[in-house]
Amino acid sequence: MADVPVPPSSLRTEGILLREIHVNLLECKVCFEKYNPRQKERRPQNLSCGHVLCLECVRALSHPVLKKLECPFCRQLCDVDSTSHCQALTDLQDLLLSRSPRSPVPHRVRGGSGWVGGLGSGALRLRSAFGGWGSLINPTGVAMFGSSGTMVVVHDGERRVVVFGPQGRRLHGFGRRGRGHGEVCHPVDVAVTPSGYVVVTDAGDGAVKVFTTRGSYVLAVWDSFQMPWGVDVDSCGHILVTDIQAGTLSQVVVDFARGVTLMNRAVITDLQQPKAVACCRVTGNIALVEILGLTTTQPPNGPRPTRLTIFNKDFNVLSQIDSFTLSLGASVWPCMSAVAFDRDGDVIVIDSQRGLIWGLGKLQNGPVLTPLVSEDLVRPVGLVATAQNTLIVLDSGDHAVKMYSVHSDAILVQT
Repeated sequence: MADVPVPPSSLRTEGILLREIHVNLLECKVCFEKYNPRQKERRPQNLSCGHVLCLECVRALSHPVLKKLECPFCRQLCDVDSTSHCQALTDLQDLLLSRSPRSPVPHRVRGGSGWVGGLGSGALRLRSAFGGWGSLINPTGVAMFGSSGTMVVVHDGERRVVVFGPQGRRLHGFGRRGRGHGEVCHPVDVAVTPSGYVVVTDAGDGAVKVFTTRGSYVLAVWDSFQMPWGVDVDSCGHILVTDIQAGTLSQVVVDFARGVTLMNRAVITDLQQPKAVACCRVTGNIALVEILGLTTTQPPNGPRPTRLTIFNKDFNVLSQIDSFTLSLGASVWPCMSAVAFDRDGDVIVIDSQRGLIWGLGKLQNGPVLTPLVSEDLVRPVGLVATAQNTLIVLDSGDHAVKMYSVHSDAILVQT
């Protein structure tokens, strides 16, 4: 009997499914290492609560005397002696390995410098990742200290603000949980000024809070904010803040050396749940994402429509696009939740509904919807495009920071 040709669409669907299996089932969600039954420390272990970790993470998280550990996912207290080898995942891994010539397996990529152009021209590849539950807990915002490679992340840990080195090593943390002097209640986003000050939006305290690089408290701005959300800083060091409840974009000017607010004004009003904001270091343009209300023709449980507006540095509208308009030229409905500019001034957005990263080009010339990252992400919430042509993505679903780039000399490393 002659072989029946497999439609290309079926192969693509199969490839997506296999990638999901490798990323979501065959990788420890604490250390992000692949399970490996032939390496004792990488063997998948069942906890009594039903979750699975590698043996090394079970040992690292357990109390040395009590022989118990708190599951990092459901917080149930588990007895270390009751853990057992997860044979089902081992069998699944062996099954997939037996058909590996046809199976696209996710990989991590490490390489050198980026291409000459920006990031928005084609697919990016995962270069490295760090974090994991415990190191980061439900992170919500990420920013970078200039071109140093040092990153700052806000999350739900005891110290709300964490600073990492370029290779992902934790340097220090600050901003204890609370509403007191120098404390942070519920951080949502973070930005870094050209002079190195860290700016955090605290939705729980209705304030924008500023710290030094080392975490010393500088000042808090409460005036006029109801629920501050997204934040970024322009090249002059002026702070831009969205207020999702008040429907405003505010500009805050601070004398950081004296710890004094010089100006706090709403530059744009009557917005619909404004969330993310980003400032282009090349042009000075400002990108703003709004969450729009559902129309009568949309299902109540469907994705909320979103709108992206580009302003110039004087806050005049240059271009505007929404989910519906983007969907007319493609078979997808992008649900934009975060935005950034690459070093060429092209717009990059997170599609939170699908866990994708899209490049939109320069909206003034008409949007060009280009998929940049379509795998290895669970629930991306924040992104930064660096001058070195690396895209840093904060993945709250994996409690991790992931770095993507396009490399002509990339070295594939299976993990």
